[in-house]
Amino acid sequence: MSTDNCGRDRSDHTTDGADGASWEEDWEDDYGPAVRATCRQIKLWREGAGLTQQELGDAIGYSLGMVSAVERARRLPHPDFLTKADRVMGADGKLAAMKKDVEEARYPKKVRDLAKLESEAVELGAYINTVVHGLLQTEEYARALFGLRLPPFEEDELEQLVAARLARQKVFDRRPAPLLTFVQEESTLRRPLGGRVVQRRQLEHLLEVGRLRHVRIQVMPTESEGHAGLGGSLRVLKLKDGTAVAQNEVQLTNRIISDPKEVQILEMRYGMIRAQALTPSESLAFIEKLLGEMT
Repeated sequence: MSTDNCGRDRSDHTTDGADGASWEEDWEDDYGPAVRATCRQIKLWREGAGLTQQELGDAIGYSLGMVSAVERARRLPHPDFLTKADRVMGADGKLAAMKKDVEEARYPKKVRDLAKLESEAVELGAYINTVVHGLLQTEEYARALFGLRLPPFEEDELEQLVAARLARQKVFDRRPAPLLTFVQEESTLRRPLGGRVVQRRQLEHLLEVGRLRHVRIQVMPTESEGHAGLGGSLRVLKLKDGTAVAQNEVQLTNRIISDPKEVQILEMRYGMIRAQALTPSESLAFIEKLLGEMT
């Protein structure tokens, strides 16, 4: 466990958990009051409409057990649940308006913490040596990646994981735009994860994203003799308040680091990694070359 600059403890995160998503109860933090208020409103609107739980469930296509669990705040109401319930009970958009908070609450606190850090970053730098970075992944690539995890995920769980990963990519649309830099190990681009079609689309996506004015993608060539990133993947985030945090990943452990001395070391390593990698323009040319080799 590490401690942030405000003295709050930050628990270590797991790589899988940071991308998890669930409609089970896991929101007892900032979103707890909003979720419970939403669930109470559903019950009040149902009673006001003179409907039983069974009748509401039949009308919106959900089971009696699901309606009961939602009203007791044991399950999160899916956005589709809220949309249909709003219409059936004549709530005039009052229930549907709660979809945003509920949508965000469905992701575990770990992924919300990570997304919150990304939303506060004015600069984000990442080096990854195993797969394409999560913020750069296509939907097909992410699905193929999660499909390889052991022990395997259930199909619905896999889809929730993919949705959670793609949701974090909203960072690219932020305004003002943060500076986003990525260094990808060459081997991550050559590995046909998910097959050649998925690999090709992933490379095309890297070219699209890499041409955005606030994004820099660099490739670390396998033949490079100097390499400051042999200790593993890392991320460094500079936040709006002037502070910086880092993230260090290894297998199941994904640790948020806020100790200034440790962050400084990782910032130094990341700066060296970028200096040793191909330049952004050279890297885009390299990706285009890989695409050409696939035809």
